[in-house]
Amino acid sequence: MRISNMNWMQVDAYLQHDDRAVLPLGSTEQHGFLSLSVDSILSERVAIEAAEPLGIPVFPVQAYGITPYFRAFPGSMSLRVATYVALIRDLLDGLAYWGFKRILIVNGHGGNQPAQSVAGEWMADHPGCRAKFDNWWNAPKVWAKVQEVDPVASHASWMENFPWTRLAGVALPEKPKAMADLAHLRTLGPAELRGYLGDGNYGGRYERSDDDMLAIWQVAVAETRELLAEGWPKP
Repeated sequence: MRISNMNWMQVDAYLQHDDRAVLPLGSTEQHGFLSLSVDSILSERVAIEAAEPLGIPVFPVQAYGITPYFRAFPGSMSLRVATYVALIRDLLDGLAYWGFKRILIVNGHGGNQPAQSVAGEWMADHPGCRAKFDNWWNAPKVWAKVQEVDPVASHASWMENFPWTRLAGVALPEKPKAMADLAHLRTLGPAELRGYLGDGNYGGRYERSDDDMLAIWQVAVAETRELLAEGWPKP
């Protein structure tokens, strides 16, 4: 359930019987022909659908991440690493203050990986608290399903093209794009990267059928729910 649909009294009542919460992490960055908010839309949605049957509150997605390499694409916003890790630490400290002791961080953007280190440091400083860090898109079962559908999957390609990340009236190329040289693109500055990528897709098809995408989504929701329901070490 969304924390935005609760008042403080309801949160207080929830904490009398459970101490789990979900913190989704996203990004605002170019995704080719798709929404600039792809990472935020997907991490928040998978968190909400996974948590709803369990009655676990989901906090609003942190919609800005670490993405300096995309700064030459208009609309892409990046936080400095120091700013980001301080922000994540403050959010986790706030959750712990009110008694949320088991936190699932559902991450939707690869550049946000420093948050995992912050979570480990936070646990060391908060005995009795636990945090799991989940890159939902490449969790084992999700990634296996993606590979089953199409092994050529990348940033801004079909694998991020869900009904809820598409933009109305935007036509997509019909032909697949050749995969970018990932080692090379990591050496490029923002302007060079934009020139190298062109439309922003790293490679592969631009879309697949809704049946394919919903099959992947069902796996993602189920795998995220498993992380919420099971495997918490004892404090």
